Amino acid sequence: MTHMNKHKGRLITGGCLLVAMLIAVCLRPSSTAANSTPVAARLTTQDTQSVTLSAQQARRVRVAQVVTRDFTPEVDAVGYVDFNQDGLAQVTSPYAGRVRQVFARAGDTVKKDQVLFSVDSPDLAQAEAALVSAAAARVQTASVLRRANGMAQVQANAPRDVEQAVSDQQTAEGNYQAARRALHIFGKDDAEIDRIVATRRIDGELRIKSPIDGQVSTRTIAAGDLVQPGGSPAPFSVSDANSVWLVANVTEDDAPQVHIGDALTATFPALPQQTIKATVDYVGNSSDASTHRVTLRAVLHAPPAGLRAQMLATYHIATEAPSKHASVPMNAVVREGSGAMVVFTTTDGRRFTRCPVQLGPAQDDYYPVLSGLGRAQSVATEGALFLSNALALKSQ
Repeated sequence: MTHMNKHKGRLITGGCLLVAMLIAVCLRPSSTAANSTPVAARLTTQDTQSVTLSAQQARRVRVAQVVTRDFTPEVDAVGYVDFNQDGLAQVTSPYAGRVRQVFARAGDTVKKDQVLFSVDSPDLAQAEAALVSAAAARVQTASVLRRANGMAQVQANAPRDVEQAVSDQQTAEGNYQAARRALHIFGKDDAEIDRIVATRRIDGELRIKSPIDGQVSTRTIAAGDLVQPGGSPAPFSVSDANSVWLVANVTEDDAPQVHIGDALTATFPALPQQTIKATVDYVGNSSDASTHRVTLRAVLHAPPAGLRAQMLATYHIATEAPSKHASVPMNAVVREGSGAMVVFTTTDGRRFTRCPVQLGPAQDDYYPVLSGLGRAQSVATEGALFLSNALALKSQ
């Protein structure tokens, strides 16, 4: 019995050891578990500003060379295209009347002195009647003067009769010339005036002509409409088709940087393939009270086909000569929670060092580095945010 009890004790002790060994094996970390350790836990640091990656981790990060590029200080603005107001004519009738005929339509190309529309003008009819009357009085007084001079040669009248005839003829001549000048004001030329005198026909048709070569941009009248001098809108607007204004509105803060003669580059949402260059020739001397923006403009000569007034535009105004700066791609820059802008520099593609930098405005997907980069040759681009997060976790 005692022997059997001892044998059972050995079996129990052996079983306990076997169970303990199995538990130890089960609790030992496997190679798979080791590989599943979080990325941040597997990063090693030599200081609080650097991160060293394994070869596998480094494949997730792209590296780019720091290059020197030209950067031009610019002011950005939005605006629109407008008619060249220096070459825009608002054509209206100088006298009241009813529209008789309209000879041009919106979009037509017209020449200077081409008739746009005609008006039945009572004022013109009165002026033509005055001309016909003055012309008749001029002929009559001239005839009386000739007759008085003939009678004076044979002493058949008194000297004062000749003097009176001369006075009447001079008065009639003055009235006649004044009547002609009045019709010149209405736009009649000498040939038309002579025709009125010869035919004694009073028409009263006032023909309104284009004062410039250009394109009819608006037409607001039709036959039968009543027009008044100074009425709004004008019956016709004729614009210079060979030039337009590029109008930009810059903020009050940016306005002092812009000067006449600065180069301007314009792009248009409606013409995405079109980029236009011009020169600033006007900067406003006041700011709009509502928008707090200052207007500037450039004249664009020979505008491309498809560019129309009132199209929206985006402008870039070069305010200084280009300067060279070390540059980094935009995706190499990380904005930290504190607002600091940082890049991660490297010499071997494995060890990356946090580098706070001061940047200028981005151009062509690159930032100019104004300070902080030192002599770094390469920076992380794709994966820079991963490095920033890893460094933040390691510092906790």
